[in-house]
Amino acid sequence: MSVSQLYTKYTKVWIPDPDEVWRSAEIIKDYKEGDKKLHLKFEDDAIYEYPVDLKTNQLPFLRNPDILVGENDLTALSYLHEPAVLHNLKVRFLESNHIYTYCGIVLVAINPYEQLPIYEQDVIYAYSGQNMGDMDPHIYAVAEEAYKQMARDEKNQSIIVSGESGAGKTVSAKYAMRFFASVGGSASETNIEEKVLASSPIMEAIGNAKTTRNDNSSRFGKYIQIGFDKRYHIIGANMRTYLLEKSRVVFQAEDERNYHIFYQLCASASLPEFEDLALTCAEDFFYTSLGGETTIDGVDDADDFEKTRHAFTLLGVKESHQMSIFKIIASILHLGNLEIQADRDGDSCSISSQDEHLNNFCRLLGVEHSQMEHWLCHRKLVTTAETYIKPMSVQQVVNARNALAKHIYAQLFNWIVEHINKALHTTVKQHSFIGVLDIYGFETFEVNSFEQFCINYANEKLQQQFNSHVFKLEQEEYMKEQIPWTLIDFYDNQPCIDLIEAKLGILDLLDEECKVPKGTDQNWAQKLYDRHSSSQHFQKPRMSNTSFIVVHFADKVEYQSDGFLEKNRDTVYEEQISILKASKCQMVADLFQDEKDSVPATPTVKGAAPKISIRSARPAVKAANKEHKKSVGHQFRNSLHLLMETLNATTPHYVRCIKPNDEKLPFKFDPKRAVQQLRACGVLETIRISAAGYPSRWSYHDFFNRYRVLMKKGEISKNDKKLICKTLLENLIKDPDKFQFGRTKIFFRAGQVAYLEKLRADKFRAATIMIQKTVRGWLQRVKYRRMRNAAITIQRYTRGHLARRLADHLRKTRAAIIFQKQYRMLRILHAFQKIRNATITIQAFTRGMFVRKIYHKILLEHKATIIQKHARAWLARKHFLRFKCAAVVIQCYFRRMKARQELKKLKIEARSAQHLKKLNIGMENKVVQLQRKIDDQNKEYKHLNEQLSALTSAYSTDVEKLKKELDQYRQNRGDSNQLVNLKKEIESLRLELEKAHSERKIIEDTYDKEKDLFRKRVSDLEEENALLKQEKEELNNRILCQSEDEFAQNTVKENLLMKKEMEEERSRYQNLVKEYSRLEQRYDNLRDEMTIIKSPGHRRNPSNQSSLESDSNCPSVSTSEIGDTEDAIQQVEDVGLDKAAMDMTLFLKLQKRVRELEQERKKLQTQLEKKKSQVIETKNEMDSDRDTDLAYNSLKRQELESENKKLKNELNELRKTIVDRVTQNNSSSDIQDSYTLLLNQLKSANEELEVRKEEVLILRAQIIKEAQQKETGKNMDSNINTYTSWPNSDKHVDAEDAIEAYHGVCQTNRLLEAQLQDQRREHEEEVETLKTQVETLRDEMEKQQQVFFQTLQLPPEAQVEFGIQQEITRLSNENLDLKELLEKLEKNEKKLKKQLKIYMKKVQDFEATQATAHTERRRHELTRQVTVQRKEKDFQGMLEYYKEDEPLLIRNLITDLKPQTVSATVPCLPAYILYMCIRHADYINDDQKVHSLLTSTINGIKKVLKKHNDDFQMTSFWLANTCRLLHCLKQYSGDTGFMTQNTAKQNEHCLKNFDLTEYRQVLSDLSIQIYQQLFKIAEGMLQPMIVSAMLESESIQGLSGVKPMGYRNRSSSMVDGDNSYSLDAVIRQMNTFHSILCDQGLDPEIIQQVFKQLFYMINAVTLNNLLLRKDVCSWSTGMQLRYNISQLEEWLRGKNLQQSGAAQTVEPLIQAAQLLQLKKKTSEDAEAICSLCTSLTTQQIVKILNLYTPVNEFEERVTVAFIRNIQANLQERNDPPQLLLDYKYMFPVLFPFSPSSITMDSIHIPASLNLEFLNEV
Repeated sequence: MSVSQLYTKYTKVWIPDPDEVWRSAEIIKDYKEGDKKLHLKFEDDAIYEYPVDLKTNQLPFLRNPDILVGENDLTALSYLHEPAVLHNLKVRFLESNHIYTYCGIVLVAINPYEQLPIYEQDVIYAYSGQNMGDMDPHIYAVAEEAYKQMARDEKNQSIIVSGESGAGKTVSAKYAMRFFASVGGSASETNIEEKVLASSPIMEAIGNAKTTRNDNSSRFGKYIQIGFDKRYHIIGANMRTYLLEKSRVVFQAEDERNYHIFYQLCASASLPEFEDLALTCAEDFFYTSLGGETTIDGVDDADDFEKTRHAFTLLGVKESHQMSIFKIIASILHLGNLEIQADRDGDSCSISSQDEHLNNFCRLLGVEHSQMEHWLCHRKLVTTAETYIKPMSVQQVVNARNALAKHIYAQLFNWIVEHINKALHTTVKQHSFIGVLDIYGFETFEVNSFEQFCINYANEKLQQQFNSHVFKLEQEEYMKEQIPWTLIDFYDNQPCIDLIEAKLGILDLLDEECKVPKGTDQNWAQKLYDRHSSSQHFQKPRMSNTSFIVVHFADKVEYQSDGFLEKNRDTVYEEQISILKASKCQMVADLFQDEKDSVPATPTVKGAAPKISIRSARPAVKAANKEHKKSVGHQFRNSLHLLMETLNATTPHYVRCIKPNDEKLPFKFDPKRAVQQLRACGVLETIRISAAGYPSRWSYHDFFNRYRVLMKKGEISKNDKKLICKTLLENLIKDPDKFQFGRTKIFFRAGQVAYLEKLRADKFRAATIMIQKTVRGWLQRVKYRRMRNAAITIQRYTRGHLARRLADHLRKTRAAIIFQKQYRMLRILHAFQKIRNATITIQAFTRGMFVRKIYHKILLEHKATIIQKHARAWLARKHFLRFKCAAVVIQCYFRRMKARQELKKLKIEARSAQHLKKLNIGMENKVVQLQRKIDDQNKEYKHLNEQLSALTSAYSTDVEKLKKELDQYRQNRGDSNQLVNLKKEIESLRLELEKAHSERKIIEDTYDKEKDLFRKRVSDLEEENALLKQEKEELNNRILCQSEDEFAQNTVKENLLMKKEMEEERSRYQNLVKEYSRLEQRYDNLRDEMTIIKSPGHRRNPSNQSSLESDSNCPSVSTSEIGDTEDAIQQVEDVGLDKAAMDMTLFLKLQKRVRELEQERKKLQTQLEKKKSQVIETKNEMDSDRDTDLAYNSLKRQELESENKKLKNELNELRKTIVDRVTQNNSSSDIQDSYTLLLNQLKSANEELEVRKEEVLILRAQIIKEAQQKETGKNMDSNINTYTSWPNSDKHVDAEDAIEAYHGVCQTNRLLEAQLQDQRREHEEEVETLKTQVETLRDEMEKQQQVFFQTLQLPPEAQVEFGIQQEITRLSNENLDLKELLEKLEKNEKKLKKQLKIYMKKVQDFEATQATAHTERRRHELTRQVTVQRKEKDFQGMLEYYKEDEPLLIRNLITDLKPQTVSATVPCLPAYILYMCIRHADYINDDQKVHSLLTSTINGIKKVLKKHNDDFQMTSFWLANTCRLLHCLKQYSGDTGFMTQNTAKQNEHCLKNFDLTEYRQVLSDLSIQIYQQLFKIAEGMLQPMIVSAMLESESIQGLSGVKPMGYRNRSSSMVDGDNSYSLDAVIRQMNTFHSILCDQGLDPEIIQQVFKQLFYMINAVTLNNLLLRKDVCSWSTGMQLRYNISQLEEWLRGKNLQQSGAAQTVEPLIQAAQLLQLKKKTSEDAEAICSLCTSLTTQQIVKILNLYTPVNEFEERVTVAFIRNIQANLQERNDPPQLLLDYKYMFPVLFPFSPSSITMDSIHIPASLNLEFLNEV
């Protein structure tokens, strides 16, 4: 490609300019080889002839096409040279306000001098996990690249941040560390990332100062290593510092300040704790007032000091150490204010002993006043013979004082760095680290000294490392693509480095001169001239003998040798240091100990890379004497070598900070200053190395898509794109050296892409001209035909119109003449008459006017007098009335105020109607109590009937059996005596049965009477209640009528406010649930780690612990409730672990529990007092009643008891005799068998009879007691009669029955007395236990309140840590108690097992002897047994199981259940089964079973979800089942609000005994957690697809254009492989989600909420990427995006989800797509954009417009003026300041109640569930 092809007309070039550095111009005449001038035209239309040197043929640099201007990566530019780089940075910085740009591996950061909203947490989330080339340049992208390479390659990383002072190095390093702290947060609760960030304010306070270039300039270099573990969480950090500018402590230039800490301490000197420091304002101290101004605009030193103190506290620096630090800093200020008085001779001086500042200095440092006063003015000279003490001059004392101040500050600085490293140190093994180097950039001033020399020396080393790394990366890229490459010549600055650090180099000569006793700076300079004058990097100035020039890689720098030796020695007098070593303050003494006694400043980090041993930044040297002390230059060289070793062992990442102007003005770009820094920081060197090779690189696919317009039709038809690209390039570019074909890419030399772009543009231009020519010809022909036809038609119509107009004119002319004649005559007549009449009228009116004027004047004067009279009277009356009205108004307002207050009180009383409520509550309670009593008596009555019927049937069968057996016995034996006895026993049994029947009748009669009384009373109460309800409704209606008008609007507003508050509260609550689940998960992880650490082997811990059991008031576990000791201990441990998982809300719940216990204790005390009084009253009454008949009754009772005993003895003797006879006579086995069977039956009948007797007596006693209480309430006078008489006393009663009744009453009284005494004892014991429990709870509550108040003062993260520690200690105490209890139980168990073994042996022996004798008899009985068949009953929708089967139920139904198992059954079958089990437990009134089942269910679901935390199907399955169980508990709760849609059959399935409202809340919280986990799984599956599908894939083929890509798109962060997704993949995934959710039977409302949340995430992720990516902000992307959104909307309509609100969530994305497609030129376009983009914020609109880039050169960029117009139109908006959407935001989820139409009795349990142990009830 020849020069004539490049330098043609209309081509743009760059011309050097003294003001703008480079100026753009356009060629106006083609250049031919040999021309001496190049004809140019500047942008201001000025003509310029550029001279061309024919010898060198050096032509100006070519300018890149406009389509490449503003690229993210400078290496994507076709022409790589200085003007192109400068122009691209300028366009991005000024027009687009982009401060970050890539330049290969370097991130160029320009300081905007303005706060930009691009560093928030959502931006960190947006860059986390993204490839570096996919997003816009950012410091977060570099940090993410380093973090990703560390995790992927397992190699340590470094981020090197450099630049001038004021370029923003410290801020960039701070943001990089913030990114690591957010992305790699510590796994434990040590908050190490907060400590890493907290070190920044401390280091800024003690190491930063205001300079002329920067208000917060770092005056030291630092390298921070952030350590990570194997899971890449931050575990610790380490800091090294370099070359602190100590001279700033004692000297500051004009408009500069000392270090910030001095001014912060002076600003806070008024605080009471700092009164001892004796500080005043900063202007009063010499060391802080040298620069003049002591304040910085916009900076509050006192506020910054509070942040510094807080950071010290966070890093664990004690308050005493902090005060010591502040004392040392204050002492330095006092040291600077010492007044040194010169003596007369001038060779000596002194300090007054009364000097206030000297006193303060000695007091603060704890040193002796006299010694310090002496050695500040004297020095010690040591010779071989003796020691001299020599006084010093004033200047020597000042120098010594300044040296001491610098030394004290430097030692304090090192101490603080050492303690920061201790705070950031960790004992956990370090797996890898990322280092952040914040170091000074290349510096050159008018006067350059030792500090600038060291800084530029460090930059030479870093530049050498940078050059070698860039060259290595280029070499790796060529080798990877298998391209032949030649050695690229790049600048090697090793000779310059050798000049400085080699043997007999500058530093060596400096150290040698420092060792000479009388060495001077001039001698050292002369040695440099002699030694290095021949070096090409060393020069001697012409006009100076004390300075020298070093040719650095960036520029020549002239150094003044004055002060080099003093700064390199850094000497302090040993006598002064000795005084400080003997300080009373321990910290001051520690600062100045010898290095051999001190601890190394930086401990070696464990687990560092094996290649490097990381040591302290200040290498530990031997404590040599002062002659062999290492110089500052030597120390700096060693630390720099150590730094380079560290950097060479890591993968470096470079950030170059650029200062755009020296005035610190926002978004102002000075090209001269920018070019200086670009040259100095190595950016242009990177460009030069890239340009020397093949800087432009295209993949074959992208090249084919971009340049296929240059191909022929036959070539495109081929399938091999690689071959097509090769043939095209060989035809277009004749020089084969200009391009190379790699394995996956095509490599181009510099300028070749621009040439291809020119050919492409020419092809488009030619095609455009051809299209324009054809279209214009066609348009002209169409226009001509249309004009010819129109002309003919116009002529025809015009001629006809002219003819008609002529005829009409002739007719009108004749008529006009006639009209004129008549008109003229009439006009003259009318004019004459008008003039005559007007004259007469004028005369009449004039005469009348004069007369009226005279009359009016007289009349007005008369009226004026009258008006004055009345006005004066009216004014007086008005004045009086005003005062009167004012008084009346005041009275009215006052009375109205009082009336309103009274009315308000009346309304409040009428509204509340408390008196009616109280009445109603009392009456309703009575009705409920009576109804309950009736129900209880009905139940007792039914129970008694069933028992009596069972007794009668049993007795009748027994009697019949006895009769049959007696008959057989008579036939066989014929013994009459035994039969008589048996008959007597049978008759006695009959009598007892008859008595039982009579007693049953009596009980039934009493029950009927009481039932009638209760019914009457209930009816009366119901009538009263109805009347009261009517009165209440009337009052309520009146109140409502009165207040309806006033509160109608208020209620509407309140409802709206309540809805908003409910939404906010719901979202807050769900966030709390989410946070709670997160904390619970974190606690589980911590517990697992603790168990792993404690136990050497494997141990299984419960993984599904939660705080739900503690939230649902779980009962305390006792040994009596749990039989097995191991189960008991396990349950106690579970409860303890659950409590340990709770956070600080535990204390509030304990307080609530204590209050409830106190209330229960009060209730029990009142009940005890009532029962005591009742027992005393009943005893008194019974004693008074029974005294009369006591003797007679006792005699009768004794007689009956003696008869009864006799009968029993006789019966026993008879049995014994029968048994003896039977055993003697063994021949008749059948008779013996039948007789033994008869005896057994008699025994059982007798035992049952005794049991029934006791039951009847107890029942009778209870009924008699109730009757007595009622009768005593009615008639207190007739106590004896009511006690002795029966309720049906009017009937005839036998004497024997009465005696038996009296006997039963006596027994019942005794039983009652014994029961009452037992109850009293139990109640007293319970009260005592409750008192002890309350006292213990109070003590615990007080302790916990103290702990609670202590934890409230801690930060939130420390609160959780402290709470966990407290719970661990509590659990350990409980474990000790449980161990003691377990030992006791084990002892008891051993005893019981021994006894059980003894009894088992006896039983086995007995069974063995009886087995042989009864085998035949058992067979005979089995053949005669009657099988009792149970009647088949209807299934009641309840499932019964045994308590020991509960773990099996949970395992089969929850833990091991797979959704596929129940896919063919009723949806949510497990929920229905669980509810049927709960219903049965409710039916049998077993609260422990309900509690245990629900708790196990919740824990089981949690365990399953934790195990399958990435399974969408399993999570959705349990979300559906949990919601259905929640709906069942609501639907069958008995609440009328949930039963409106129930059938009569469903109402029968409601719960009867328990209110499970608290468990409903727990299940609701669990549903929220499952919903959040479900969305998290869906988000993890869908999020990787979103950006590729919505923004990158070509839904409309051929629409998107491809642009050249830079280095970052081919960097190492790009993972090999195609990870692109299409929109069809997203829709398929959402189809999968929808089908799974529908198959699981999830409620449609919840499904709608799921997809609304998913669509919001799609909107947020897509929009965030759009706002952070320049390459996708184009018209074609807007078209693709709009098409993709329409496809998603179509999918919503197809799934009938358009009512879910999901379409509204993508409205910002729709508007962003429309914004990309709209015109962006005129003010009308700006107004249209502002009216259309209502869902986008101002920042988002401006950001999209700034990022908008044309894909083709035919598009135009958005002008800056248009963006300013948009901003002006959007000023009125109050948009939030954030740029990105929070894609993690979750809408508050609602679980609307949806009752099921399925009845419980219709559900079938499949056999595949293995639930055979469940019994249908």
